[in-house]
Amino acid sequence: MIKKALATLALSAGALTALSPALADYPERNIEGIIQWGAGGATDNVARSLTPHVEDALDTTIVLTNRPGGTGVIGMNSVLTKPANGYTLLYGAENPQLYPVMGLADFTYADMTPINVIGQGLVVIAAPADKDWENLGDLLKDAQANPGTLRMGGTGAGGLPNTVLAMINSVDELDVRNVTFGGDGPGITAMLGGHIDFMPLSLAAAQEHIASGRLKGLAVLTKEPIKQLPEVAPITEALPEIESYLPWGPFWTVAVRKETPDDIVATLADAYEQGVANEQFQQFLTKNGAQSLNLRGEEAKQFLDRWQSVTAWALEKAGSAKVSPEEFGIAKP
Repeated sequence: MIKKALATLALSAGALTALSPALADYPERNIEGIIQWGAGGATDNVARSLTPHVEDALDTTIVLTNRPGGTGVIGMNSVLTKPANGYTLLYGAENPQLYPVMGLADFTYADMTPINVIGQGLVVIAAPADKDWENLGDLLKDAQANPGTLRMGGTGAGGLPNTVLAMINSVDELDVRNVTFGGDGPGITAMLGGHIDFMPLSLAAAQEHIASGRLKGLAVLTKEPIKQLPEVAPITEALPEIESYLPWGPFWTVAVRKETPDDIVATLADAYEQGVANEQFQQFLTKNGAQSLNLRGEEAKQFLDRWQSVTAWALEKAGSAKVSPEEFGIAKP
């Protein structure tokens, strides 16, 4: 009788282990990393630079897949519909924090568990090298003399370029045609081909093209010059009033579904913390004008909430928010 009871308990325990990923050794197989923006953009560059170091820490392969579209909604939604077992990760940018106020989706990072807020980038307003403009002031004069004719590369409502445009229009007037792309990379390709006239970009995506002379920087979204582009003027030189929004910049994060077991979250958080701290990745961030954050747990959540508060209310002030942040309980900064 006792032997039979013990055997039954052993079988039950084995079945429970097989059914529960939290009780199994994790990871037992490859992990899928979904990048919510297209190839060649800042989020893609950060993900592909960081992932090899995380793979070393986890002793597994992370298969990266780009799923752009809908200002990142498609990629994030695909993660939210997969099992909460740690085998599907989102490599995301700042955009989900604006989905509700821009009327794009009813979810944000509050519906996920952040594994790591990797870093925060700088923004440069870039144009093809053959443009006559020398700075943002020249672009503004041209746009005001020819309203609605210049073509700005965008990534959709709530994307970085459109957010920067809203900030500019809250203190001045920049009436342009918005041409939407699936990320920084396709936008840069269009600029190089002469299909658009300018585009606000993450420095991580634009710096190499500016250094090579294919693009030129018109302004950086800062109050002071930056060492990566010392010859490019801060945006406050052309628009002093925009200083109230600064400092501001895009960020990159890794997240999983909220229901993912705590021990899997902890394993991933340890691995990404180690990966972000890797010297080679730190050099990548520095080279591309980004600040390392390497936040996890409560610190990551606090950062996400603050960024959402500052940006959502900036869009509301500029008249670009579709729905007031107040409707979603987003506190004023």
